[in-house]
Amino acid sequence: MPKPWATLGVDLHLEPTGPGLRRGLTDALREAVRTGRLAPGTRLPSSRTLATDLGIARNTVAEAYADLVAEGWLTARQGSGTRVAMGAPPTPFRRWGSAVVPPSGTAPSRRERHRPTYDLRPGTPDLASFPRTEWLKAARRAFTSAPNEALGYGDPRGRIELRTALAAYLSRARGVRTDPEHILICAGFAHGLTLLGTVLRAHGARTVAVESYGLPPHWNLLTAAGLRTQPLPYDELGTDPTVLTDEDAVLLTPAHQFPMGAPLHRDRRAAVVDWARRTGGLVLEDDYDGEFRYDRQPVGALQGLDPDRVVHLGTASKSLAPGLRLAWMVLPPRLMEEAVSAKGGMDTCGVMDQLTLAEFITSGAYDRHVRSARLRYRRRRDALVTALAAHAPEVHVTGIAAGLHAVLPLPSGTERTVLQAATWQGLALHGLTFFRHTAALAEPLDALVVGYGTPPDHAWAGALEALCRVLP
Repeated sequence: MPKPWATLGVDLHLEPTGPGLRRGLTDALREAVRTGRLAPGTRLPSSRTLATDLGIARNTVAEAYADLVAEGWLTARQGSGTRVAMGAPPTPFRRWGSAVVPPSGTAPSRRERHRPTYDLRPGTPDLASFPRTEWLKAARRAFTSAPNEALGYGDPRGRIELRTALAAYLSRARGVRTDPEHILICAGFAHGLTLLGTVLRAHGARTVAVESYGLPPHWNLLTAAGLRTQPLPYDELGTDPTVLTDEDAVLLTPAHQFPMGAPLHRDRRAAVVDWARRTGGLVLEDDYDGEFRYDRQPVGALQGLDPDRVVHLGTASKSLAPGLRLAWMVLPPRLMEEAVSAKGGMDTCGVMDQLTLAEFITSGAYDRHVRSARLRYRRRRDALVTALAAHAPEVHVTGIAAGLHAVLPLPSGTERTVLQAATWQGLALHGLTFFRHTAALAEPLDALVVGYGTPPDHAWAGALEALCRVLP
């Protein structure tokens, strides 16, 4: 006979009630959390331990735990066990299809909104895999050999050591044609885009063509510089630059369109360069994650087709970490002086990190890290595809040949509901609508944009399970 109660902690007792052991146990646990007898963060016994205490089957406990995790009362992470959720919801949930959604009129607390269990938003790598040991070794070598003058205000273009290392690396790995004299180090991609906005306005530019799907913060930076953004059409071949006419510049992600995931078609690569030559326009190439490709040959930089008409922008934010605030622009010779002037009369990027990245690249540690990261992210991508095939076979994932995210098309009209369900599952997700330019003419598409870079390895299985639960 099962025991009528089991001790979960000091003077805390559980009394399963109601029809059926699983239902009774679930209700009792929920009530203990709701009334505060189980405080947020409290670690619960393992399913085996509690089953032994109650004298019931382990599966019954595991299923009760799973129900409460799905409802948001508990959290379960590998290595951390099952715990009471921080800011557990005050009222029960109702189910929508296979997803769990809140009852009408309720909303997650501020803490819940800002502290998701799993972050699947695109744009950030796995920060837990940052190569700390190798980075420290490179920093020690760089600091030991750095000249005293490196600690001064410095060249506004950035340290010559880093510009030299980047010129060699970008030529070898991305097909960029440049030299150290035409590379400008920036404090992140946004900093570089802001500088280019200043340069374009100084030339009298008014309009920059952008992709129909992209990053709103980038469009906002151009708008803040006094430029109008005009979205280009998007079709089955991707962004269509053949409609460019009298725009002053165009911002593209040609190697891996963000967020749709396809490379710019070869004919359209040639077309955009032809437009720039014919009109004097400028192409801004955002090469944000060119190193990460899996099922295709690498796509070379667009800048290699015409270094005089294309500005190549790269960053360490995806390959290493955004917190380094290190990016670079490869500029046409005619724009270098103006960009340096826009940046100011001194180097505004951290010298120590510049020297370390230079050593990291020249020592071969950067290549080794990228190869290792590429294998790790590919395994995650493959696990995502496998999980979807097993639990949501009607979802045909796209945009997965490269990069750190995938696109999951949804039935028309369901994106908002799925995102709402994701919030209550502890998932931070973006829908495709978030990335759509407000002036885009194409019919809106419903989809999820799932980043598989951010969760650490130990959390990936749990993130996949939660994601599959919210899909319609």
